Amino acid sequence: MRTLHVGLRVTDLERSLAFYTALGYEVVGEVPGTGLGHLTMLELPGDEFVSIELVSGPAGPGVRPGTTLSHLVVAVDSMRTTVTGLTAAGVDVESPTSPDGSPGFLTAWVTDPDGIRIELVQWPAGHPAGMTSADFAG
Repeated sequence: MRTLHVGLRVTDLERSLAFYTALGYEVVGEVPGTGLGHLTMLELPGDEFVSIELVSGPAGPGVRPGTTLSHLVVAVDSMRTTVTGLTAAGVDVESPTSPDGSPGFLTAWVTDPDGIRIELVQWPAGHPAGMTSADFAG
């Protein structure tokens, strides 16, 4: 398992992009119109994986100081094994789904006791251990 990236809810995407690019982050891809909002993926030069996901738009709750964390993303080796173990431990797990309809790419959601959402991701066979610019090619 490994932490993939942190999703930060932002009020003004352009202002946040100016800030994070000034810090050295680069935009590697975007996913518009999700249930969370518009997603913008950032990585640092020399880092092969996305480390920050900016979540913007009206799909989610408004941003208040101290409440900008949208979600944490964790890679798992086997969604089936992870869901089975969490369920046995009394953790409610949303049913896994495939964002692209393929059988090897699965995501599921859990919520920690303080309400922080955690997205579990099982990459398809052969996929790098994290999200890269190749996930947005084409």
